[in-house]
Amino acid sequence: MLENTIALLTVALPLMGSPGPAIVSLAATGSSFGFRPGLRYLAGILLGNSTVLLMVAAGITGMVLALPAAVPVLTGIGLAYLLYLAWKIATAPVVRTAAEPGREPTTAGGYLLSLVNPKAYAAIGAVYASGSIVPGDPVLDTALKIAVLIGVNVTVNTAWLGIGAAFSSVLRNPRTGRALNWSLAGLLLASVAYTVLR
Repeated sequence: MLENTIALLTVALPLMGSPGPAIVSLAATGSSFGFRPGLRYLAGILLGNSTVLLMVAAGITGMVLALPAAVPVLTGIGLAYLLYLAWKIATAPVVRTAAEPGREPTTAGGYLLSLVNPKAYAAIGAVYASGSIVPGDPVLDTALKIAVLIGVNVTVNTAWLGIGAAFSSVLRNPRTGRALNWSLAGLLLASVAYTVLR
């Protein structure tokens, strides 16, 4: 069982932790707004990814993707939100002060992004189908896979928010900070384009 868990983690960490729309948006949120203000958005990403995981485990993903009208609608909603999020990140204040109102992304926004993020379905689906932890017991196997993958979800997404926040603490120069905000917003849009066009 331990060997199978390690094998699952070996597949899960690079697939679920590689930059995609949610990961890049978390890093950008951390950089633009800081770690603590980004925690609500992180919570939405974590809840959304966990929902996707449960959908994959329940076999609902195939049904959703089989409905021809659902995919373009979900993709359109996701793209619209990502454009909005990229704009918020690009135009976020470089150095925040206590008097500035919070404009950080919301829990609902993070949740929505996860639900319409094609990379989430592809990565979680690939990891989930990659093998079993307890081959002879489907119920225990499913429960353990879900637990392990939720752990990976929490770990990698929190780390990316922290990495982004680390940039905000060293980038106090307004010009450099603005360039980073625009770069992260552009990277967010590029990751979406790459995911959609693949």
